[in-house]
Amino acid sequence: MESLQNHFLIAMPSLDGTYFERTVIYLCEHDTKGAMGIVINKPLGIEVNSLLEQMDLPAEQTSADLSHSSQVLMGGPVSQDRGFVLHSAQPYWANSTDLGSGLMLTTSRDVLTAIGSDRSPKKFLVALGYAGWSKNQLEQELADNSWLTIPADHALLFDVKHEDRWPQASRSLGFDAWQLSSQAGHA
Repeated sequence: MESLQNHFLIAMPSLDGTYFERTVIYLCEHDTKGAMGIVINKPLGIEVNSLLEQMDLPAEQTSADLSHSSQVLMGGPVSQDRGFVLHSAQPYWANSTDLGSGLMLTTSRDVLTAIGSDRSPKKFLVALGYAGWSKNQLEQELADNSWLTIPADHALLFDVKHEDRWPQASRSLGFDAWQLSSQAGHA
């Protein structure tokens, strides 16, 4: 299967009642060893500013300046005590992975200290935890019709309200998610 890195996974109705119900996941990695992504539409109910204050890293921006980046996201069920910053590409950070398409994933504290300063990434999402799949697991879930895929879009990632990301992602395929059946079929 071709790599789906830099794609979105859109949860199908068959995932209702699960952790992944109505989620959109940005796939950071996808190769023969498995896949890793960040859920981009499930806020935790914690403001980024509050998280930074708890870490003794107060942000210089106000919540209004942070826009849709102001909420910390539930990035996934794996390592929920670990933070991830998905952001526009910059060369500054200690533990960053260049994801291509002008995006990076950083796990080091230094990117958080820069939020609100002139070194802050222009666009960013802060998430706790991630979604992970072992070898061939995501491929099986795709074959089971658990997910739809589309190429990642920076506007959907950073500029659309969290609650609008799932319906907007499905509409980009030409239909509304509510039109989909939770019943899978194979011809």
